[in-house]
Amino acid sequence: MDPKEKKQKLDTSEIASPSLSKTQHLKVKKKKTKKQKNQKITSPSLDLSKNQDLVIASPSLDLSKNQDLVIASPSLSKIDVGEAMKKQNDVAIFLAEKVISAVAKNSNFVFSPASINAVLTMVAASCGEEGEELRSFILSFLRSSSTDELNAVFHKIASVVLADGSKQGGPKIAAVNGVWIDQSLPVSPLLKDLFENFFKADLAQVDFRSKVNISNSMFFILLIIFGSPFGCGFVTMCFYFVVLKAEEVRMEVNSWASSHTNDLIKDLLPRGSVTSLTDCVYGNALYFKGAWADKFQKSMTKRKPFYLLNGTSVSVPFMRSSSKQYIEAYDGFKVLSLPYRAGCGDRDFSMYFYLPDDKKGGLDNLLKKMTSTPEFLDSHIPESKVNVGKFRIPKFKIEFGFEASSIFNDFELDVSLYQKSLIEIDEEGTEATTFTRGGLRGCCILKKTLDFVADHPFFFLIREDQTGTVLFAGQIFDPSKSSSSA
Repeated sequence: MDPKEKKQKLDTSEIASPSLSKTQHLKVKKKKTKKQKNQKITSPSLDLSKNQDLVIASPSLDLSKNQDLVIASPSLSKIDVGEAMKKQNDVAIFLAEKVISAVAKNSNFVFSPASINAVLTMVAASCGEEGEELRSFILSFLRSSSTDELNAVFHKIASVVLADGSKQGGPKIAAVNGVWIDQSLPVSPLLKDLFENFFKADLAQVDFRSKVNISNSMFFILLIIFGSPFGCGFVTMCFYFVVLKAEEVRMEVNSWASSHTNDLIKDLLPRGSVTSLTDCVYGNALYFKGAWADKFQKSMTKRKPFYLLNGTSVSVPFMRSSSKQYIEAYDGFKVLSLPYRAGCGDRDFSMYFYLPDDKKGGLDNLLKKMTSTPEFLDSHIPESKVNVGKFRIPKFKIEFGFEASSIFNDFELDVSLYQKSLIEIDEEGTEATTFTRGGLRGCCILKKTLDFVADHPFFFLIREDQTGTVLFAGQIFDPSKSSSSA
């Protein structure tokens, strides 16, 4: 992405389709072996649909030691990016299963694997010598062999997958990175160059340590005591406030995330997530808004029951169509692929719906199959259009914020993830991803007629098909609910 374009506030007013935006924060605390300050990386995350923010509080990152930096070098061309990205596709489903089991069991949920990957890549690339344990953890968690490999994947996603295609008729995509470093930590020219020129990040040195004293405040409260012989009384109270500068930085980061997500993501970092012990905050904001290749007719949208796990149902609007669709039936589940309108370039964006046959408990079994089957996503892509019988997909808009520390608790590092995402789909499209028809599918092989009625819990994801990059993933258990958090 052009560094100049990166710094501009995203203008999405001209796109009239539903949207997805996301922010994440990942906080990593290193196991204490000696006294050291925690580092926090709060970063708005990789731009998939709208944006994301990630806050990582990691142990003592030495920002001044050039020689300790592991920076993906000039040899990115030697990396087999295609194979590296295939591994990240499996990591995306692995992450989804981990987060769901930790904080979103049987509830609506959306998050961005690509955003988590982007922020962790920035952290791994900028770790100093004392951050070797953290770097090793990230490489292991993302199943990557080196920071060079992670950086090669980052570069591919940032320069190709997330390039804005709105001027060519494709989806509106914007990705912005940010890094906030405490002013007491020297930033070497090498590290500065890494953030600004490779990661295209806004870099700011801020004050996490200082305290701000707010002057005494006098509050006069008029007390009216009905039926009392004393009548009215006045009480004077004095308060003395001490506010940490870290809180100001937290609000600054939240404001940054909001401005780069078209004000869709607010209050990304909760109170207490940034303190005087914070060294760094890494951010990634991602915005995606795409229109369906074949839009649904609003006149055909009707309210129908959506069946919940407890045996009851809710009435929600379902989009319907009689047009041929990319659907394939597998053992125990069906997959629907809805392509987004494509612009120019070698990119194909689609939204996938994974619908279990079993309305009760079927989604859990499907997720287990998805995580236990290598290259599941690539091997379960509907390749041709079929005639449809009954076809219904619920409209939904969900926002999900969570701190998913348990997805990392099997490692020595204490890691917590803050993320907030929002996705909306309707007859026009999705705010999350876009689709360009590619060579993965046949054109019109009408081999059968299939029903696809998503009237019970299902899994979904938005991905770019040429690279397999998963921008967003989630599940719907009750489309009538629009907001939830862990």
